[in-house]
Amino acid sequence: MESDHQTTGLPSEHSEQGATTPTVGDVMLAIEELWPESLAESWDAVGLVVGRPDSSAAKILFAVDPTREVITDALEWGADLLIVHHPLMMKPVNSVAASHFKGDAVHRLIEGGCALATVHTNGDSAVGGVSDVLADAFGLENVEPLSTSADGLPEEGIGRVGDLSEATTLGDFAGVVFSILPAVAGGVRVAGDRDGLVSRVAVCGGAGDSLFEKVRESRADVYVTADLRHHPVSEAREAAENNRPYLIDVSHFGSEWLWLTPAAAALDNVLADQGFTAQTRVSTVNSDPWDFVLTAGTD
Repeated sequence: MESDHQTTGLPSEHSEQGATTPTVGDVMLAIEELWPESLAESWDAVGLVVGRPDSSAAKILFAVDPTREVITDALEWGADLLIVHHPLMMKPVNSVAASHFKGDAVHRLIEGGCALATVHTNGDSAVGGVSDVLADAFGLENVEPLSTSADGLPEEGIGRVGDLSEATTLGDFAGVVFSILPAVAGGVRVAGDRDGLVSRVAVCGGAGDSLFEKVRESRADVYVTADLRHHPVSEAREAAENNRPYLIDVSHFGSEWLWLTPAAAALDNVLADQGFTAQTRVSTVNSDPWDFVLTAGTD
């Protein structure tokens, strides 16, 4: 994927202002300040996956997925810490033998001196998280969570809903969504009247079909999320009032990739406030799993 990456901070161990290089443990404390583990869903697996807390973290790479190509990117850059959105191991394992791709990932990271940390649903729920970034990108105002977090602030939780400054057509809004997200094979799918007016928008980065009831309660005109499946979508359209909410199905990877740059900047700020400096960079690897798509064409 062709995309810009951002490099911040200083590569040296000490800056002229006397700032020092953080350890992995220091970065994990900064992560906890930004994206508290208490905000993660009960089924999730977040936190430090690989690495020693007392190791240096001078170079930090952000990515959506801990794929082979992303790990190669991290190791070739000389990263000390790879922060990803999606967990490498969501379920417990009884082996990390390198004969399996997940075990191989663990071995490559350890042998390359690169720690691995996951910020997943805690990064979704927190202020400034994945869905907040989407809401900002789409220009939403009066934003609030679709589903508030039991252990967070009133403005924290899964998904967001807000209002456009001016009503627009579904077709034009879908065009805005398409133009903002990174280019992937699957493109953007839309369910609804192309000329229908929309002003209230619900968003959820990643898979969001579990939130249809919350979307209906929010009175959103359109819902932007990823991984929409046939049966939930069919039922949502049957249950719609005045054909709303319309639906916009985007790439799971693309919907979360937007968060990486502001996340890296936020981590930079917290580390700087604590007297640390580190290089942070967003991986340009496209880890969307699809390579091409065939369609019947559009007019």
